[in-house]
Amino acid sequence: MDRSELHAAELGGWIRNSRPPHGPPVLLLHGGPGMAYTYLDTLGEEIGDGYRVAAFQQRGLEPSTVDGPFDVETAVADVAAVLDALGWDRAWIVGHSWGGHLLLHCAVAIPDRMFGGLAVDLLGGVGDGGEAAFETELMRRTPPEAAARAQELDERGMRGEGTPEELRESLELLWPAYFAAPGHTMPFMDARTSIPAYAGVWESARGRLPALEASLGTIAMPFGVVAGGGSPMPVDEAAAATARAIPGAWLEVVDGAGHFPWFERPCCIRAALDRLTR
Repeated sequence: MDRSELHAAELGGWIRNSRPPHGPPVLLLHGGPGMAYTYLDTLGEEIGDGYRVAAFQQRGLEPSTVDGPFDVETAVADVAAVLDALGWDRAWIVGHSWGGHLLLHCAVAIPDRMFGGLAVDLLGGVGDGGEAAFETELMRRTPPEAAARAQELDERGMRGEGTPEELRESLELLWPAYFAAPGHTMPFMDARTSIPAYAGVWESARGRLPALEASLGTIAMPFGVVAGGGSPMPVDEAAAATARAIPGAWLEVVDGAGHFPWFERPCCIRAALDRLTR
């Protein structure tokens, strides 16, 4: 990918050098929380020319600050700080997984900084966001012994007692379950993790779910939701429920795609972004 480094005070990332150079600005928000952003490289490549695409590491891991606070308000403020550093008054924001949930908070809190949003296989903004069903499906798709071990490690992480190595082990055990076809998976991602960011942001996000759900009806911008039809993230409880709650939002379910739709169905996110922006 032809790109340059991005520096925004305590936050680091990259900006893709677009051809032509003045396409619509797009900021990518990665999943997690508390996980590495490098897997977004492939999404940036898929979006490709015609857009100015940037991504950054959310706080907790280098090249961004490893210090908190780790909460939703700070995460939203960091998005605004990155837009400032890029010199973008407004941008299209594309959020994946947890990043799609963060996108919802941005659409409510800083709508003046956004042209619109595209949420990709997101943790939703209605009820529990589909979290319980997502975890149940991940475990169902995973061999019982591996699932039990992964659940134990995840619970330790949520209590702030785990280690980055243990969270990596948990993710690796569950990795095939994220895909529609477990035998066709992305190369295992950069599994660096920040335990404080993981535990802190999740606790903050869970506590704000009722207020977020009550605010979705105030979102007044172009908004699209893409869901993997074969993802462990439940389409109805996460993507569809969220799209119904946002005035004018549309939903696209990508058949044969899992939690990373651009991997199993190449060009689907570029097509959705074109639909949103044009």
